[in-house]
Amino acid sequence: MPIDPHSEALFQSLLVNDDLTGYEDAEKFQKWIPEIEAYRQRLADSIPQQLAIELPKPIDTLIEEGFDSIEYLYDAKLLSCHEFEITDSSGPVVYNKIASGEWTSVEVFKAFAKRAVLAHQFTNCAVELFLDEGLKRAKELDEYYNANGKTIGPLHGIPISLKEHVALKGRIGHIGCVSLLDNIMEKDSVTAKILYDLGAVFYIRTNEPQALLHLDSGNNITGFTKCPYNLLLSSGGSSSGEGALVAFGGSVMGVGSDIGGSIRSPAAFSGCHGFRPTSRRISGRGVVGGESGQESVVGVLGPLARTIEDINLFMKAYINSGEPWQLDPWSLPMKWRDVETPKVSNLKIAVVRDDGVVRVSPPIRRGLNEVVAKLQKAGAKIIEFTPPKAQLAYDTAMTLYNADGNKELRELFSASGEPLPRLTKWYLNAGKGTKEHTAYENRELNATRDRLREEYSDFMVEHKIDFILGPAYNNVAPKTEQVYNESYTILYNLLDFPSLVFQTGLRQDPKLDVWTEEDKKHKYRSGMEELEDRSYNPETFKNAPIALQLSGRRYFDEEVVAGGKAIVDLLKIHST
Repeated sequence: MPIDPHSEALFQSLLVNDDLTGYEDAEKFQKWIPEIEAYRQRLADSIPQQLAIELPKPIDTLIEEGFDSIEYLYDAKLLSCHEFEITDSSGPVVYNKIASGEWTSVEVFKAFAKRAVLAHQFTNCAVELFLDEGLKRAKELDEYYNANGKTIGPLHGIPISLKEHVALKGRIGHIGCVSLLDNIMEKDSVTAKILYDLGAVFYIRTNEPQALLHLDSGNNITGFTKCPYNLLLSSGGSSSGEGALVAFGGSVMGVGSDIGGSIRSPAAFSGCHGFRPTSRRISGRGVVGGESGQESVVGVLGPLARTIEDINLFMKAYINSGEPWQLDPWSLPMKWRDVETPKVSNLKIAVVRDDGVVRVSPPIRRGLNEVVAKLQKAGAKIIEFTPPKAQLAYDTAMTLYNADGNKELRELFSASGEPLPRLTKWYLNAGKGTKEHTAYENRELNATRDRLREEYSDFMVEHKIDFILGPAYNNVAPKTEQVYNESYTILYNLLDFPSLVFQTGLRQDPKLDVWTEEDKKHKYRSGMEELEDRSYNPETFKNAPIALQLSGRRYFDEEVVAGGKAIVDLLKIHST
């Protein structure tokens, strides 16, 4: 969608920390085009014709119209009743049906594979499909079950999707970068190995933005991924394909990663739940682009799913049965605790309505108001909370991300000379851009981070706060290449607080979600806030999911997931 001239001029005026030289080289890039075309052709050829459908209109038209592909999935009955029954079931239900012998791993796999192909046709969520291998794996699991009368692990027969940079042996690991199209992985990442050993079935790897940089999709290899509820909008990022695929129902659960909101953003935008665990609980060993040596704000892996039960299943099975600390010395030997779902009436929740960096759009404000009203009616104690030093936290995190002065990214991009997407240019100008920080300067930034962690933790302890509830982003799913702000998610990466994005069950409504006359008097606090505000047009965002974020203290992951279940149960959110 075209960007208005004023916003584009404003955008360009904010690119002041990196002059963007030394990255792009059109002549060098030409040599990579055959590899890109071959990659795309392999993806197209991997779609079985018997599973593909004829779209109701050309995909470009569906995108322009903001088509709701999930509504069409059900209205057009693109699956059989039994396929809907299987693919609309939660992970625990699927596992129990297989464990009891009522369903086979093969029939479960075939149903999810079919739905995954449909998801990709509408949203462009996949970078690789290997359905034959998935079917072979499902058959092997059935053979084991028939021979032994039991499952091989707590994820036996569960179809699980993987973000592309969660490495699998013998497959390309490119993190959305052209220069890595010849990067063949020598072994599975630790997380992939653990999930496989617990019985997972792999069959699809999903899309991400260039170098995993944006809260959007978009790379020069496979392009953009779309929100399944409104194809005009972004699925989020950087776990872009996971958000779209899981929300569409193409896998039971997916594995994403998050260093600035990259699990929570696509969950929020696409219409599913997503959990960013505290660091060191899920192993990142062996993933592509793991930012080796960067320990100031670390990336973490975590699940996306349509039910909170699925998120709990993933975390408990992975940690307690998988024991990642046996394979990764970075992982903590900390079991997943069984925590009862709390009574909402016993909760004390601090509510963030504006973080002081970028104000929220009308649908997010409505979502907060309605959820808080239901919590209060159920007896929860609510206090209003403005995050202290949120701008400082944002600036600190963004500076720590780019503390090497973009040296690593410059080498990665210049190796192919590939074009820089709009939001890559935005990211390269984040923090201090090309300034290379000294060890002392990095330590000063770490000290600021630690003081913020102490201040937020002390606040929660002293005021007996169970959770912080607020936006996952200042808007619903944005237009492609028009998501600039990470402040609502990045705060919790800096604090290393476990955070769960959950769906409210509400959707954007062009009649309800409009700027008020009072809103129009708002004085922008930054150019970034103006960019975000100007991109919101009520008509464009029709039907976008409205999600919120629940955060808790560091290593209270189990409580956050249990608290999220209590709230989702209160809101009566169901995946079917």
